[in-house]
Amino acid sequence: MKCILPALLCLGLSLGQKTHVQKGTLPKPTIWAEPGSMVLSSSSVTIWCQGTREAQEYRLYNEETGTPLDTQKLLEPRGKAKFFREQIMAGRYYCKYLSPTGWSERSDPLEVVVTGAYYKPSLSAQPSPVVTSGGTVTLQCGSQWGFDRFILTKEGEERPFWTLDSQRYPSGQVQALFPLGPVTPSHRWTFRCYGYFRNSPLVWSHPSDSLELLVSGWLPDRPSLTMQPGPTVAPGENVTLLCQSQSPRDTFSLSKEGAANPPLHLRSQSLAQQHQAEFSMGPVTSAQGGTYRCYSAHSTSPYLLSQPSDPLELLFSGTSGGPLPRPTEPIPTAAQGLQWYWNVLIGVWGTLILLLSLLLCLLRHQRQSKGMTSDAAVKDPQPGESMELDPQAAASASSQDVTYAQLNHLALRRKTSAPPSSPSEGPPDEPSMYTALTIP
Repeated sequence: MKCILPALLCLGLSLGQKTHVQKGTLPKPTIWAEPGSMVLSSSSVTIWCQGTREAQEYRLYNEETGTPLDTQKLLEPRGKAKFFREQIMAGRYYCKYLSPTGWSERSDPLEVVVTGAYYKPSLSAQPSPVVTSGGTVTLQCGSQWGFDRFILTKEGEERPFWTLDSQRYPSGQVQALFPLGPVTPSHRWTFRCYGYFRNSPLVWSHPSDSLELLVSGWLPDRPSLTMQPGPTVAPGENVTLLCQSQSPRDTFSLSKEGAANPPLHLRSQSLAQQHQAEFSMGPVTSAQGGTYRCYSAHSTSPYLLSQPSDPLELLFSGTSGGPLPRPTEPIPTAAQGLQWYWNVLIGVWGTLILLLSLLLCLLRHQRQSKGMTSDAAVKDPQPGESMELDPQAAASASSQDVTYAQLNHLALRRKTSAPPSSPSEGPPDEPSMYTALTIP
Protein backbone atom coordinates (compact mmCIF):
# COMPACT_ATOMS: atom_id res chain seq x y z
CA MET A 1 0.00 0.00 0.00
CA LYS A 2 2.81 2.34 0.78
CA CYS A 3 4.19 1.85 -2.75
CA ILE A 4 0.90 2.04 -4.56
CA LEU A 5 -0.32 5.35 -3.03
CA PRO A 6 2.55 7.55 -4.18
CA ALA A 7 2.23 6.12 -7.69
CA LEU A 8 -1.49 6.93 -7.83
CA LEU A 9 -0.80 10.44 -6.56
CA CYS A 10 1.82 10.97 -9.23
CA LEU A 11 -0.52 9.64 -11.90
CA GLY A 12 -3.29 11.98 -10.72
CA LEU A 13 -1.02 14.99 -10.81
CA SER A 14 0.12 14.10 -14.31
CA LEU A 15 -3.43 13.72 -15.61
CA GLY A 16 -4.47 16.98 -13.96
CA GLN A 17 -1.68 18.92 -15.61
CA LYS A 18 -2.51 17.44 -19.03
CA THR A 19 -6.18 18.23 -18.64
CA HIS A 20 -5.35 21.79 -17.60
CA VAL A 21 -3.22 22.32 -20.72
CA GLN A 22 -5.89 20.94 -23.01
CA LYS A 23 -8.44 23.37 -21.58
CA GLY A 24 -6.72 26.23 -23.44
CA THR A 25 -3.81 27.64 -21.49
CA LEU A 26 -1.92 28.31 -24.74
CA PRO A 27 -1.43 32.03 -25.31
CA LYS A 28 -3.50 33.52 -28.13
CA PRO A 29 -1.53 34.54 -31.22
CA THR A 30 -1.10 38.05 -32.59
CA ILE A 31 -2.17 39.05 -36.08
CA TRP A 32 -1.18 41.96 -38.34
CA ALA A 33 -1.03 42.92 -42.03
CA GLU A 34 1.79 44.23 -44.22
CA PRO A 35 2.12 46.84 -45.58
CA GLY A 36 -0.96 47.72 -43.51
CA SER A 37 -4.57 46.93 -42.80
CA MET A 38 -5.72 49.57 -45.32
CA VAL A 39 -5.42 47.93 -48.72
CA LEU A 40 -6.01 49.50 -52.11
CA SER A 41 -8.60 47.64 -54.16
CA SER A 42 -7.11 44.83 -56.31
CA SER A 43 -3.83 45.00 -54.35
CA SER A 44 -2.12 42.13 -52.54
CA VAL A 45 -1.52 41.95 -48.79
CA THR A 46 0.37 39.68 -46.40
CA ILE A 47 -1.22 38.67 -43.09
CA TRP A 48 1.07 37.42 -40.34
CA CYS A 49 0.06 35.20 -37.41
CA GLN A 50 2.52 34.67 -34.53
CA GLY A 51 2.15 32.07 -31.75
CA THR A 52 4.63 29.91 -29.78
CA ARG A 53 7.65 28.08 -31.18
CA GLU A 54 5.89 24.78 -30.60
CA ALA A 55 3.18 25.66 -33.10
CA GLN A 56 2.84 23.11 -35.90
CA GLU A 57 -0.03 24.55 -37.89
CA TYR A 58 -1.67 27.96 -38.38
CA ARG A 59 -5.11 28.79 -39.75
CA LEU A 60 -6.58 32.07 -41.01
CA TYR A 61 -10.31 32.72 -40.59
CA ASN A 62 -12.85 35.24 -41.79
CA GLU A 63 -14.93 36.30 -38.80
CA GLU A 64 -18.11 36.57 -40.88
CA THR A 65 -18.02 32.98 -42.14
CA GLY A 66 -16.01 31.29 -39.36
CA THR A 67 -14.44 28.85 -41.85
CA PRO A 68 -10.69 28.59 -42.46
CA LEU A 69 -9.48 30.58 -45.45
CA ASP A 70 -5.94 29.22 -45.46
CA THR A 71 -3.79 26.74 -43.58
CA GLN A 72 0.00 26.77 -43.08
CA LYS A 73 1.64 23.54 -41.82
CA LEU A 74 5.13 24.08 -40.46
CA LEU A 75 7.79 21.36 -40.89
CA GLU A 76 9.95 22.71 -38.10
CA PRO A 77 9.27 24.73 -34.99
CA ARG A 78 8.67 28.35 -35.85
CA GLY A 79 7.08 31.29 -34.16
CA LYS A 80 4.88 32.68 -36.94
CA ALA A 81 3.18 31.95 -40.27
CA LYS A 82 2.65 34.10 -43.38
CA PHE A 83 -0.60 34.19 -45.37
CA PHE A 84 -0.23 35.92 -48.73
CA ARG A 85 -3.50 37.13 -50.23
CA GLU A 86 -3.46 38.11 -53.89
CA GLN A 87 -6.74 40.01 -53.53
CA ILE A 88 -8.39 40.31 -50.15
CA MET A 89 -11.96 41.21 -49.29
CA ALA A 90 -12.79 43.87 -46.73
CA GLY A 91 -13.69 42.33 -43.40
CA ARG A 92 -12.50 41.09 -39.98
CA TYR A 93 -9.96 38.28 -39.75
CA TYR A 94 -8.41 36.20 -36.96
CA CYS A 95 -6.00 33.26 -36.70
CA LYS A 96 -5.27 30.22 -34.46
CA TYR A 97 -2.38 27.79 -34.13
CA LEU A 98 -2.05 24.11 -33.26
CA SER A 99 0.61 22.86 -30.83
CA PRO A 100 1.30 19.37 -29.43
CA THR A 101 -1.05 20.21 -26.56
CA GLY A 102 -3.97 21.40 -28.77
CA TRP A 103 -5.43 24.49 -30.43
CA SER A 104 -4.81 27.95 -29.10
CA GLU A 105 -7.38 30.63 -28.50
CA ARG A 106 -8.30 32.86 -31.44
CA SER A 107 -6.36 36.08 -31.94
CA ASP A 108 -7.83 39.54 -31.62
CA PRO A 109 -9.67 40.51 -34.82
CA LEU A 110 -7.87 42.31 -37.62
CA GLU A 111 -9.98 44.80 -39.59
CA VAL A 112 -8.96 44.98 -43.24
CA VAL A 113 -10.21 48.11 -44.99
CA VAL A 114 -10.32 48.16 -48.81
CA THR A 115 -9.94 51.63 -50.33
CA GLY A 116 -10.39 52.88 -53.88
CA ALA A 117 -14.00 51.78 -54.39
CA TYR A 118 -15.23 55.36 -55.11
CA TYR A 119 -13.86 58.67 -56.36
CA LYS A 120 -11.75 60.63 -53.90
CA PRO A 121 -13.27 63.46 -51.84
CA SER A 122 -11.72 66.90 -51.48
CA LEU A 123 -9.93 68.11 -48.35
CA SER A 124 -9.32 71.77 -47.56
CA ALA A 125 -8.50 73.94 -44.55
CA GLN A 126 -10.64 76.85 -43.34
CA PRO A 127 -9.70 79.66 -43.25
CA SER A 128 -6.20 78.65 -44.41
CA PRO A 129 -3.72 75.75 -44.11
CA VAL A 130 -1.28 78.25 -42.57
CA VAL A 131 -1.96 78.34 -38.82
CA THR A 132 -0.25 80.32 -36.11
CA SER A 133 1.39 78.26 -33.38
CA GLY A 134 -1.28 77.31 -30.85
CA GLY A 135 -4.10 78.31 -33.20
CA THR A 136 -7.10 76.36 -34.46
CA VAL A 137 -8.25 75.35 -37.92
CA THR A 138 -11.17 73.44 -39.48
CA LEU A 139 -10.62 70.72 -42.07
CA GLN A 140 -13.45 70.31 -44.57
CA CYS A 141 -13.91 66.98 -46.34
CA GLY A 142 -16.58 67.00 -49.07
CA SER A 143 -17.84 65.04 -52.06
CA GLN A 144 -20.68 64.85 -54.59
CA TRP A 145 -21.00 61.09 -54.06
CA GLY A 146 -23.38 61.38 -51.12
CA PHE A 147 -21.28 59.45 -48.58
CA ASP A 148 -22.88 58.73 -45.20
CA ARG A 149 -19.66 59.23 -43.23
CA PHE A 150 -16.19 60.71 -43.61
CA ILE A 151 -12.96 59.51 -42.03
CA LEU A 152 -9.95 61.72 -41.35
CA THR A 153 -6.57 60.00 -41.12
CA LYS A 154 -3.27 61.42 -39.97
CA GLU A 155 0.04 60.49 -41.53
CA GLY A 156 2.02 58.06 -39.38
CA GLU A 157 -1.01 56.68 -37.56
CA GLU A 158 -2.62 53.35 -38.47
CA ARG A 159 -6.03 53.97 -36.98
CA PRO A 160 -8.47 56.66 -38.22
CA PHE A 161 -7.89 60.00 -36.58
CA TRP A 162 -11.57 61.04 -36.62
CA THR A 163 -14.91 59.79 -38.02
CA LEU A 164 -17.96 62.02 -38.53
CA ASP A 165 -21.40 61.76 -40.11
CA SER A 166 -21.79 63.80 -43.27
CA GLN A 167 -24.00 66.85 -43.69
CA ARG A 168 -26.05 67.16 -46.88
CA TYR A 169 -26.64 70.46 -48.66
CA PRO A 170 -29.36 71.40 -51.22
CA SER A 171 -26.74 71.40 -54.00
CA GLY A 172 -26.20 67.68 -53.43
CA GLN A 173 -22.77 68.20 -51.85
CA VAL A 174 -22.06 66.32 -48.62
CA GLN A 175 -19.29 67.23 -46.23
CA ALA A 176 -17.96 66.92 -42.71
CA LEU A 177 -16.12 69.57 -40.68
CA PHE A 178 -13.22 68.46 -38.46
CA PRO A 179 -12.12 71.19 -35.99
CA LEU A 180 -8.48 70.89 -34.95
CA GLY A 181 -6.38 72.68 -32.39
CA PRO A 182 -4.34 73.84 -30.79
CA VAL A 183 -1.85 73.25 -33.60
CA THR A 184 1.66 72.92 -32.17
CA PRO A 185 5.02 72.60 -33.95
CA SER A 186 5.91 69.41 -32.06
CA HIS A 187 5.15 67.20 -35.10
CA ARG A 188 3.89 67.37 -38.67
CA TRP A 189 0.16 67.70 -39.27
CA THR A 190 -0.54 65.89 -42.55
CA PHE A 191 -4.03 64.55 -43.24
CA ARG A 192 -6.15 62.68 -45.80
CA CYS A 193 -9.85 61.91 -45.76
CA TYR A 194 -12.11 59.13 -47.09
CA GLY A 195 -15.83 58.61 -47.59
CA TYR A 196 -17.95 55.48 -47.18
CA PHE A 197 -21.56 54.26 -46.93
CA ARG A 198 -23.16 52.80 -43.80
CA ASN A 199 -23.95 49.44 -45.39
CA SER A 200 -20.23 48.92 -46.23
CA PRO A 201 -18.22 50.49 -43.39
CA LEU A 202 -14.96 48.76 -44.41
CA VAL A 203 -15.13 49.76 -48.09
CA TRP A 204 -13.79 53.30 -48.51
CA SER A 205 -13.24 55.74 -51.34
CA HIS A 206 -9.89 56.69 -52.79
CA PRO A 207 -7.98 58.93 -50.38
CA SER A 208 -8.14 62.67 -50.86
CA ASP A 209 -5.02 64.59 -51.77
CA SER A 210 -2.83 65.06 -48.72
CA LEU A 211 -3.12 68.31 -46.80
CA GLU A 212 -0.34 69.55 -44.54
CA LEU A 213 -0.88 72.26 -41.96
CA LEU A 214 1.91 74.83 -41.78
CA VAL A 215 2.75 76.46 -38.44
CA SER A 216 3.67 80.14 -38.84
CA GLY A 217 5.60 82.27 -36.38
CA TRP A 218 8.08 79.54 -35.48
CA LEU A 219 11.08 81.31 -37.08
CA PRO A 220 11.78 84.91 -35.94
CA ASP A 221 12.46 86.57 -39.30
CA ARG A 222 9.85 88.40 -41.36
CA PRO A 223 10.48 88.35 -45.13
CA SER A 224 9.44 91.13 -47.55
CA LEU A 225 7.08 90.69 -50.49
CA THR A 226 7.10 92.88 -53.60
CA MET A 227 5.45 92.67 -57.01
CA GLN A 228 6.83 93.30 -60.47
CA PRO A 229 5.80 95.31 -62.44
CA GLY A 230 3.12 96.43 -59.88
CA PRO A 231 1.29 97.85 -58.12
CA THR A 232 -1.60 97.37 -60.59
CA VAL A 233 -1.60 95.12 -63.62
CA ALA A 234 -3.82 94.43 -66.60
CA PRO A 235 -5.47 91.04 -67.10
CA GLY A 236 -3.23 88.78 -69.17
CA GLU A 237 -0.04 90.50 -68.02
CA ASN A 238 2.90 88.55 -66.58
CA VAL A 239 3.40 89.15 -62.86
CA THR A 240 6.19 88.10 -60.49
CA LEU A 241 5.94 88.15 -56.69
CA LEU A 242 9.39 88.42 -55.08
CA CYS A 243 9.84 87.09 -51.50
CA GLN A 244 13.14 88.04 -49.81
CA SER A 245 14.74 87.40 -46.42
CA GLN A 246 18.05 88.52 -44.93
CA SER A 247 18.18 85.37 -42.78
CA PRO A 248 19.64 82.21 -44.30
CA ARG A 249 16.56 80.37 -45.53
CA ASP A 250 16.38 77.75 -48.27
CA THR A 251 12.60 77.52 -48.73
CA PHE A 252 9.87 80.12 -49.31
CA SER A 253 6.09 79.76 -49.30
CA LEU A 254 3.46 82.02 -50.86
CA SER A 255 -0.08 82.03 -49.48
CA LYS A 256 -3.23 83.80 -50.68
CA GLU A 257 -5.57 85.13 -48.03
CA GLY A 258 -8.84 83.21 -47.88
CA ALA A 259 -7.67 80.47 -50.25
CA ALA A 260 -8.18 76.89 -49.12
CA ASN A 261 -5.50 75.58 -51.50
CA PRO A 262 -2.04 74.74 -50.13
CA PRO A 263 0.60 77.49 -50.41
CA LEU A 264 3.15 77.50 -53.22
CA HIS A 265 6.68 76.40 -52.28
CA LEU A 266 10.00 77.33 -53.95
CA ARG A 267 13.65 76.78 -53.18
CA SER A 268 15.67 79.85 -52.22
CA GLN A 269 18.09 81.65 -54.55
CA SER A 270 20.95 83.49 -52.82
CA LEU A 271 21.78 86.89 -54.34
CA ALA A 272 23.98 89.56 -52.71
CA GLN A 273 23.42 88.20 -49.21
CA GLN A 274 19.72 88.14 -49.94
CA HIS A 275 17.77 84.89 -49.89
CA GLN A 276 14.78 85.07 -52.19
CA ALA A 277 12.31 83.22 -54.39
CA GLU A 278 10.42 84.48 -57.45
CA PHE A 279 6.83 83.30 -57.85
CA SER A 280 5.76 83.77 -61.49
CA MET A 281 2.02 84.27 -61.96
CA GLY A 282 1.58 85.24 -65.59
CA PRO A 283 -0.53 85.68 -67.53
CA VAL A 284 -2.82 86.57 -64.63
CA THR A 285 -6.61 86.60 -64.56
CA SER A 286 -9.04 88.43 -62.31
CA ALA A 287 -9.47 85.23 -60.25
CA GLN A 288 -5.90 85.63 -59.03
CA GLY A 289 -6.56 89.01 -57.51
CA GLY A 290 -6.39 89.26 -53.73
CA THR A 291 -4.05 89.62 -50.78
CA TYR A 292 -0.83 87.61 -50.58
CA ARG A 293 1.75 86.89 -47.87
CA CYS A 294 5.00 84.95 -47.97
CA TYR A 295 7.01 82.96 -45.42
CA SER A 296 10.51 81.56 -45.12
CA ALA A 297 11.49 78.10 -43.81
CA HIS A 298 14.19 75.43 -43.66
CA SER A 299 13.92 72.43 -45.97
CA THR A 300 14.55 70.12 -43.00
CA SER A 301 11.30 71.35 -41.40
CA PRO A 302 9.26 72.90 -44.23
CA TYR A 303 6.08 72.97 -42.13
CA LEU A 304 7.65 75.38 -39.58
CA LEU A 305 7.41 78.87 -41.04
CA SER A 306 8.64 82.34 -40.21
CA GLN A 307 6.56 85.35 -39.34
CA PRO A 308 4.33 86.40 -42.27
CA SER A 309 5.39 89.22 -44.57
CA ASP A 310 3.34 92.39 -44.78
CA PRO A 311 0.24 91.81 -46.95
CA LEU A 312 0.50 92.61 -50.65
CA GLU A 313 -2.69 93.18 -52.67
CA LEU A 314 -2.76 92.24 -56.34
CA LEU A 315 -4.95 94.81 -58.14
CA PHE A 316 -6.09 94.97 -61.74
CA SER A 317 -6.52 98.05 -63.91
CA GLY A 318 -9.94 99.56 -63.35
CA THR A 319 -10.12 98.80 -59.60
CA SER A 320 -9.08 100.87 -56.58
CA GLY A 321 -8.37 104.09 -58.47
CA GLY A 322 -7.03 102.56 -61.69
CA PRO A 323 -8.37 103.59 -65.12
CA LEU A 324 -11.94 102.50 -65.56
CA PRO A 325 -12.79 100.32 -68.55
CA ARG A 326 -15.09 101.69 -71.27
CA PRO A 327 -18.73 100.91 -70.62
CA THR A 328 -20.04 98.14 -72.77
CA GLU A 329 -23.49 97.01 -73.63
CA PRO A 330 -24.75 94.52 -71.07
CA ILE A 331 -24.68 90.98 -72.29
CA PRO A 332 -28.19 89.57 -72.12
CA THR A 333 -28.60 86.70 -69.82
CA ALA A 334 -30.46 83.51 -70.70
CA ALA A 335 -33.53 84.70 -68.79
CA GLN A 336 -33.53 88.04 -70.63
CA GLY A 337 -33.22 86.28 -74.00
CA LEU A 338 -36.15 84.04 -73.18
CA GLN A 339 -38.28 87.03 -72.14
CA TRP A 340 -37.45 88.80 -75.43
CA TYR A 341 -38.48 85.68 -77.39
CA TRP A 342 -41.85 85.52 -75.63
CA ASN A 343 -42.47 89.24 -76.22
CA VAL A 344 -41.85 88.83 -79.96
CA LEU A 345 -44.04 85.72 -80.11
CA ILE A 346 -46.91 87.44 -78.28
CA GLY A 347 -46.65 90.45 -80.63
CA VAL A 348 -46.78 88.26 -83.75
CA TRP A 349 -49.81 86.34 -82.50
CA GLY A 350 -51.58 89.56 -81.53
CA THR A 351 -51.00 91.00 -85.00
CA LEU A 352 -52.35 87.83 -86.66
CA ILE A 353 -55.47 87.85 -84.49
CA LEU A 354 -56.12 91.55 -85.31
CA LEU A 355 -55.78 90.97 -89.07
CA LEU A 356 -58.10 87.97 -88.90
CA SER A 357 -60.74 90.02 -87.04
CA LEU A 358 -60.57 92.79 -89.64
CA LEU A 359 -60.93 90.26 -92.45
CA LEU A 360 -64.02 88.72 -90.84
CA CYS A 361 -65.62 92.16 -90.37
CA LEU A 362 -64.97 93.02 -94.03
CA LEU A 363 -66.52 89.77 -95.25
CA ARG A 364 -69.57 90.31 -93.04
CA HIS A 365 -70.05 93.82 -94.34
CA GLN A 366 -69.76 92.55 -97.93
CA ARG A 367 -72.45 89.91 -97.34
CA GLN A 368 -74.81 92.50 -95.81
CA SER A 369 -74.28 94.85 -98.74
CA LYS A 370 -75.03 92.09 -101.28
CA GLY A 371 -78.29 91.14 -99.49
CA MET A 372 -79.38 94.75 -99.41
CA THR A 373 -78.87 95.44 -103.13
CA SER A 374 -80.44 92.17 -104.28
CA ASP A 375 -83.89 93.28 -102.91
CA ALA A 376 -83.84 96.71 -104.53
CA ALA A 377 -85.85 97.16 -107.74
CA VAL A 378 -84.14 99.47 -110.17
CA LYS A 379 -85.93 101.10 -113.12
CA ASP A 380 -84.21 102.03 -116.30
CA PRO A 381 -84.03 105.79 -116.30
CA GLN A 382 -85.61 107.78 -119.13
CA PRO A 383 -83.92 110.77 -120.60
CA GLY A 384 -84.67 113.87 -118.56
CA GLU A 385 -86.37 111.94 -115.80
CA SER A 386 -85.11 110.97 -112.35
CA MET A 387 -84.88 107.41 -111.41
CA GLU A 388 -87.48 106.10 -108.93
CA LEU A 389 -86.78 103.36 -106.45
CA ASP A 390 -88.93 100.37 -105.77
CA PRO A 391 -91.01 100.89 -102.62
CA GLN A 392 -89.47 97.86 -100.94
CA ALA A 393 -85.97 99.08 -101.74
CA ALA A 394 -86.85 102.51 -100.40
CA ALA A 395 -88.12 100.99 -97.18
CA SER A 396 -84.99 98.92 -96.82
CA ALA A 397 -82.77 101.89 -97.50
CA SER A 398 -84.53 104.01 -94.91
CA SER A 399 -82.86 102.11 -92.10
CA GLN A 400 -79.40 101.72 -93.64
CA ASP A 401 -77.03 104.00 -95.51
CA VAL A 402 -76.89 103.36 -99.24
CA THR A 403 -74.23 104.46 -101.65
CA TYR A 404 -75.58 106.45 -104.62
CA ALA A 405 -74.02 107.62 -107.83
CA GLN A 406 -75.21 110.97 -109.22
CA LEU A 407 -74.83 111.53 -112.94
CA ASN A 408 -74.61 115.15 -113.86
CA HIS A 409 -73.63 116.40 -117.32
CA LEU A 410 -72.04 113.02 -118.09
CA ALA A 411 -69.74 113.44 -115.07
CA LEU A 412 -69.77 110.58 -112.56
CA ARG A 413 -69.05 111.23 -108.95
CA ARG A 414 -69.49 109.06 -105.91
CA LYS A 415 -71.06 110.12 -102.68
CA THR A 416 -72.65 108.49 -99.69
CA SER A 417 -75.91 109.95 -98.40
CA ALA A 418 -79.28 108.99 -97.05
CA PRO A 419 -82.07 108.53 -99.67
CA PRO A 420 -84.79 111.19 -100.03
CA SER A 421 -87.04 111.15 -97.02
CA SER A 422 -90.25 110.90 -99.12
CA PRO A 423 -91.27 110.66 -102.77
CA SER A 424 -93.19 113.97 -102.49
CA GLU A 425 -90.07 116.01 -102.24
CA GLY A 426 -89.13 117.83 -105.41
CA PRO A 427 -86.10 117.03 -107.49
CA PRO A 428 -82.98 119.15 -107.23
CA ASP A 429 -82.36 122.18 -109.43
CA GLU A 430 -80.45 120.12 -111.93
CA PRO A 431 -81.67 116.85 -113.35
CA SER A 432 -79.93 113.96 -111.55
CA MET A 433 -80.07 110.22 -111.78
CA TYR A 434 -79.49 107.92 -108.83
CA THR A 435 -78.74 104.20 -108.67
CA ALA A 436 -77.76 101.92 -105.87
CA LEU A 437 -74.23 100.56 -106.18
CA THR A 438 -72.70 97.61 -104.45
CA ILE A 439 -69.20 98.10 -103.06
CA PRO A 440 -67.29 94.91 -103.54
